[in-house]
Amino acid sequence: MASLHALDIPDELYERLQQLAKAENRSVDAQVITILQNALQVKTQHTEDERRKNVPKLLEEIRLRRESRQTDVEWPDSTALIREDRDR
Repeated sequence: MASLHALDIPDELYERLQQLAKAENRSVDAQVITILQNALQVKTQHTEDERRKNVPKLLEEIRLRRESRQTDVEWPDSTALIREDRDR
């Protein structure tokens, strides 16, 4: 397990951290780990929510790109091909 050493933590902040750790029956180290995990989880959740919000925009961009493609290829109707194959 990796170690993280924080230096020069203001006394007031450390006291608040100790009080919170005591109130939640944790060591100061365990409390710091819990706070970091919660903060990272919230940040990760925001990122995931932002990605989900962008999905409709991405789908619209894909649709526009497909529609704007200029091709000389004329694809046959798949329904007609299936009917032809079944009629054999």
